[in-house]
Amino acid sequence: MDVLQRTKGDKVIWTIVIFLSLVSLLAVYSATGSLAYREQGGHTEYYLFKQLSVLGMGLLIIYFAHRVNYTIYSRAAQIGFIISIPLLIYTLAFGHSLNDASRWIRLPVINLTFQTSDVAKLAIFMYVSRQLSRRQHIITDFKKGFLPIIIPVAIVCALIMPANMSTALLLGASCMILCFIGRVPVRFLASMVIAGMVMILLIIGIAVATGNPMRLETWKKRVEHFVSTDKDELPYQVQQANIAIAGGGVIGKGPGNSTQRNFLPHAYSDYIYATIIEEYGIFGAFLILMAYMLLLLRSIRIYRKCPYAFGAFLAVGLSVTLAIQALTNMAVNVGLFPVTGVTLPLVSMGGSSVIFTSLAIGIILSVSRNVEDLEGKRIEQERIAKVMEQNGMQPAA
Repeated sequence: MDVLQRTKGDKVIWTIVIFLSLVSLLAVYSATGSLAYREQGGHTEYYLFKQLSVLGMGLLIIYFAHRVNYTIYSRAAQIGFIISIPLLIYTLAFGHSLNDASRWIRLPVINLTFQTSDVAKLAIFMYVSRQLSRRQHIITDFKKGFLPIIIPVAIVCALIMPANMSTALLLGASCMILCFIGRVPVRFLASMVIAGMVMILLIIGIAVATGNPMRLETWKKRVEHFVSTDKDELPYQVQQANIAIAGGGVIGKGPGNSTQRNFLPHAYSDYIYATIIEEYGIFGAFLILMAYMLLLLRSIRIYRKCPYAFGAFLAVGLSVTLAIQALTNMAVNVGLFPVTGVTLPLVSMGGSSVIFTSLAIGIILSVSRNVEDLEGKRIEQERIAKVMEQNGMQPAA
């Protein structure tokens, strides 16, 4: 009971978190039934309990993160950015390879893997929010206002890009939106786009010149398959996702009745949205979409009410990146974007992704809690002033 009383922040966002967590449990349990039976000796609930433990840890992280005064995250932003640089470099050199990409670090003692890009994304958003809030008076100055903000973003994106171009592009786009909200001139943002294109060409050129194609062939094939008009040339996972979506119809086949989960690669992570559509139909897909849009709208509401620039930028920046990631995953699942390795936040099965998403939501709720406290104090002061006025008393000078 004491925990519930100490739980503050936007109640709608808390409701969205609970809703997405329940959806995650249902979808992961359905999508991993056959996998668990094959790999865990018939224990079909193995991945369900694993996801339940991760989501439980995520809820604890959200709770403790939202109890922290968000101004502390401003001081942690610089430390997080400094730590993320060597982590990304280490991942490129020695990271655990998955799908021909070095994206993971394996911790030797506890044998746990996590994506260093998740650490970098959270750190860079806090860092950019801090810099935007501190440089509002000189934000139109390219050298003093814009460069100190954009150079760290460029460094992080450049280190993520060789192993995970989709994440780097989404991170760059999210930072650009945050800079736009932070009143950075449009001409500076245009230069940011041009610099990003040059960076991509430079990385591709280095890969070709050194004879180390990295993921160049994978990027090329994904773009070719996306623009191809030949249905037979579609990647296997895209074909299976299309079959799942077509079979879902309006109301779906019902919970646990997906057939494509047995054929669709990564039906529990990258393509979990297609699995949800097959089981819950367009109606279920719409509810998931609305949940992320509502999260964004509530965060914008926090942004508008927060009196301090850092908190406002932090809330809207983190919500924008979560919404963009969710929309990208959905677009890939329904064939509107080329294939990427982007997961559906708080829904896809995973460890580090859920943990860092939970931390981001906890920070948003921390800002919301501060806004509620300030609003409560203002209302109380107005009530006291009104009572004193009614009693013919003058407020103290």
